[in-house]
Amino acid sequence: MNKEFVIDIQGLTKSFNDRIAVDNISISIQKGEVVGFLGPNGSGKTTTMSMLCGLLRPDKGRGTCLGYDIFARNLEIKHKIGYMTQKFSFYEDLTIQENLMFVARAYNLFDLHKAVNQTLHNLGLWERKDQLAGYLSGGWKQRLALAASIMHKPELLLLDEPTAGVDPKARREFWDQIHQLAQNGLTVLVSTHYMDEAERCHRIAYILYGKMIDVGSIDEVISRSRLSTWQIKGKHLGGLALSLKNMPGVDQVTYFGNALHVTGIDQDKLNMSMKTIQKETEYKINQTTTSLEDVFIHYMELQHIG
Repeated sequence: MNKEFVIDIQGLTKSFNDRIAVDNISISIQKGEVVGFLGPNGSGKTTTMSMLCGLLRPDKGRGTCLGYDIFARNLEIKHKIGYMTQKFSFYEDLTIQENLMFVARAYNLFDLHKAVNQTLHNLGLWERKDQLAGYLSGGWKQRLALAASIMHKPELLLLDEPTAGVDPKARREFWDQIHQLAQNGLTVLVSTHYMDEAERCHRIAYILYGKMIDVGSIDEVISRSRLSTWQIKGKHLGGLALSLKNMPGVDQVTYFGNALHVTGIDQDKLNMSMKTIQKETEYKINQTTTSLEDVFIHYMELQHIG
């Protein structure tokens, strides 16, 4: 195993009731990386993350997490990770400070008051420390959950759909905090099916129905998909959208406000179709950048075809 990696895994496989949930997944993750596990619901993201950090025992495979063997040393791994679930799981009739004190006792931290007070200050919660958790907005509940997850100073942080139901400002502040933690050496794994969350990660691991489809930066994953995308602007796009779906080279037709995005894997055929539309109509047509969402849908459709 390469000691430079916080996580270094080969061939992880896991089944439940004879159904393969994760199929031969391999990945290496460096210290301080923010890696997003992207995929639709039921694709095996959470199962994969649980095996990576020793929370769930694989049926097959090998690897290390934080320098420990995931089979033989999973207890040591558990003590060095933080886990933030999607569902708010703290006592709503306790204050922020009381909730954090409860968590500090659960972790058996040496100086409870110092740990809690330091966390309150670091996460911007000090002025709200006496507020009941049940009266917090989604963004502040999220901040409390993050505070509880990192109070014991873990080396690896797991985030499960971390910004679901949170307003855009709170979401941006949350990700600023995550990247600040990563700059200080914390490694972060994020499970998500939201494109905007995935795009905030250094790299993504695209998992589809238990298989690792691709791993890399957003630009690398988009480039390797070999998709080509065109934008069509104009009025009355509904009829055109229906016609486009039957044209050569067109794999996806998606509405983006007052425009259509037309995407396909066969660039030559798609280009010919776009030239045909350009000659026969007055729509404004130009080639544009393929999005991560285009890639996401493309791989899902390939799986259904297969």
